[in-house]
Amino acid sequence: MGKRDAIVPPGRQALYDKHRYSAAIRSGDLLFVSGQVGSREDGSPEPDYAAQVRQAFARLDAVLREAGCSFDDVVDVTTFHTDPEAQFETMMAVRDTVIGAPPYPNWTAVGVTWLAGFDFEIKVIARIPQAA
Repeated sequence: MGKRDAIVPPGRQALYDKHRYSAAIRSGDLLFVSGQVGSREDGSPEPDYAAQVRQAFARLDAVLREAGCSFDDVVDVTTFHTDPEAQFETMMAVRDTVIGAPPYPNWTAVGVTWLAGFDFEIKVIARIPQAA
């Protein structure tokens, strides 16, 4: 196996340096994206839940694009929710504006008690398209 190839989207190098984790790792033709949250520029959680979910998807989109991918390349999704029953409808409304047409990726939603002050986190695995 080759060396890990870290993907760091623009404006996120400080997080990479400070917390010592990659936004994503390219391994062969797969992209493993770390959990993305709806943080403000200062790193604090966006207080409005719908805005936090939109921001998390926007951060995910930036990571995918940096690796040459899009949401169409996502094959596996895991989301984490602090109050799934109350949040799911809002999350699905945001998701439907982003994910696109069928076939949809497989998806696992997990209820959790703590996300470092956030209420939503999303991580994915994507297949990196072959260069033309």
